[in-house]
Amino acid sequence: MNVVIDSSEVEKYPIPDLSKLLDLDPYLKRFESDLCRRHAIFSRTKDAIDKAEGLDQFLQSYKRFGVRQTACGSVECLEWVPGATAVFIFGAFNDWNKFEFPYENLGYGKWKLKIPPKADGTCAIPHLSEIKLVIVTPNGEHVERISPWATYVVKPKKNEGVTYKWLFYNPSPDTVYKFKHARPAKPKAPRIYEAHIGIASPEGKVSTYKNFTQNMLPRIKYLGYNYIQLMAVMEHAYYGSFGYQVTSFFAPSSRYGTPEDLKALIDTAHGMGISVLLDIVHSHASKNVLDGLNQFDGTDSCHFHGGPRGFHDLWDSRLFDYSKWEVLRFLLSNVASYMDNFQFDGFRFDGVTSMIYHDHGISRGFSGGYHEYFGLHIDIESVVYLMLVNHVMHKYYPSSITIAEDVSGMPAMCRPIEEGGIGFDYRLAMAIPDNWIKMLKEQCDEEWKMQHITFTLNNRRYKEKCIAYAESHDQALVGDKSLAFWLMDKEMYTNMSEMSELTPVIDRGLRLHMMIRLVTHGLGGEGYLNFIGNEFGHPEWLDFPRAGNGESYHYARRQFNLVDDELLRYRHLYNFDAAMQAAEEKYNWLSASQGYVSRHHEGDKVIVFERAGVVFVFNFHKDKSYTDYQIGVHEPGKYTIALDTDDERFGGHKRNDHSIRFFTVNEPFDNRTNSLKVYMPCRCAFILAKDE
Repeated sequence: MNVVIDSSEVEKYPIPDLSKLLDLDPYLKRFESDLCRRHAIFSRTKDAIDKAEGLDQFLQSYKRFGVRQTACGSVECLEWVPGATAVFIFGAFNDWNKFEFPYENLGYGKWKLKIPPKADGTCAIPHLSEIKLVIVTPNGEHVERISPWATYVVKPKKNEGVTYKWLFYNPSPDTVYKFKHARPAKPKAPRIYEAHIGIASPEGKVSTYKNFTQNMLPRIKYLGYNYIQLMAVMEHAYYGSFGYQVTSFFAPSSRYGTPEDLKALIDTAHGMGISVLLDIVHSHASKNVLDGLNQFDGTDSCHFHGGPRGFHDLWDSRLFDYSKWEVLRFLLSNVASYMDNFQFDGFRFDGVTSMIYHDHGISRGFSGGYHEYFGLHIDIESVVYLMLVNHVMHKYYPSSITIAEDVSGMPAMCRPIEEGGIGFDYRLAMAIPDNWIKMLKEQCDEEWKMQHITFTLNNRRYKEKCIAYAESHDQALVGDKSLAFWLMDKEMYTNMSEMSELTPVIDRGLRLHMMIRLVTHGLGGEGYLNFIGNEFGHPEWLDFPRAGNGESYHYARRQFNLVDDELLRYRHLYNFDAAMQAAEEKYNWLSASQGYVSRHHEGDKVIVFERAGVVFVFNFHKDKSYTDYQIGVHEPGKYTIALDTDDERFGGHKRNDHSIRFFTVNEPFDNRTNSLKVYMPCRCAFILAKDE
């Protein structure tokens, strides 16, 4: 499929109603033709799929491609191998005879085979039997490959080399997991717990789906998150890639257990009222040949662009050619398979910035100038694919959400397709964690600028929803530091015990850790995200086993035992995080309009803002507390402290009297119609809510 379209063809397709988008962002008026053109290409592509196969059937391709057992016991095989002159399947089931079962060439690069059942009516290929494809290239070379549609691949044993093995996954009906719970209702706003199955245990090993179900889900439920975002589920041969070098797109990673174990995890989460997102990687693929997609048909293209365009120099990976019909089938059906077979509730799309620019945004700072978002440097094929996948998600899975990892700030990324947007529900507010780390690296907190903090947290495109987060999973990796490590690493190994004196370093670290997370949660977006372990200030970085660390799992784990120890101060951060999520559940500030900042006073180091009728008060001053400090309030009435970082439950100094009620007076202040006076301890934050 060729996505190039000239101006005369644009008129053949419905023009989106851009009026709402242009009202929201008049600067887009100059680029109206670009918006119409990409929408026309999207419409043409969608209509072509609908006319040729039907979009719903196109999505269900995972039921036809690959190797499948039919109801009558035969095995049907279907592959797209455009560079092949012959295709065969072999394995343990036929004593590794490579050429016993040849595929039939259907044309257009498709190859098909049907293997009848055994004489006793059983399937010719046993469950968990190893199989392979043999592909004959035009130059006569015979290459062995794993099907791109493989649903189960496993790590080889020590004496079997390094290449992952493809096993025919065909469990008996009585062992297939049966879902018991419906998907939860779509929450008003997402509070996301980002997690990696393999590190979700204090033990130095690869953890499992079952461990996560039994031990992590109750913790996440206690903390009050309504979404889990699972990383590194799509199979990746290299564990240390954090799941971002995918080798088998339809196979949940077997290192954590079976597909049925993953289904049980998601179903159990649903039973707790928690939705589950998949961190999906459609921006690139591993360069592995023998157990990946690379050179599947013996050429350097197939699923990817040929030549230099098909390689990502920074990530050392392959780049999809989204103009190809069968690539669209593969990726869109991949989305549908995870939604249908595993009951996921949506996706966080990795590497969106890399997808939408020909230079992948490498070494380029985005100034915000609109010329950066439109023109020949935009990869229109990738943009159209993203529009297609968002269309599919919202049409067939209306309760789902999609999140874009885009650092560039592309306009209309999170506006509906019918308005001229790309269709995502949310984008990650990636500047926020970068800003916190930059401040901690380069300044002491006495030098922090309150206006800079509030500007960064509020700086997002109008009416485009963002997921705010104080620190990213990248900042937990070895070579960087988490917020807790930046704040307290000098004493985290010696002074986190309640049996030791509360030192100035630890006290400062605990206070600022909570304040940073609360101001981010309250002001930074329409959703919130936390990476596993960061909620309690995990004391160590994350480093996967590799040659450089002796293949050690010591740092590839999360030490939840530290939270469970009543004598350690980690539990204070953990309990505060739970209280913060509970407060949001009660007052719903994430689903409310953007917060109104009434005060960011540099000398006092004070920030005050209102959102959803809740007043957020922050005193970042290191040693100055304020008595009868006047703050502006929009809604008149009687207020009480609803959440306090200085609470004894959170290891605080109990300087705020929670029995006090604060009454507003009809005295305008800081551009608010009313005001009240509060005691404001140093390095303390609290929220005030109407007394019920």
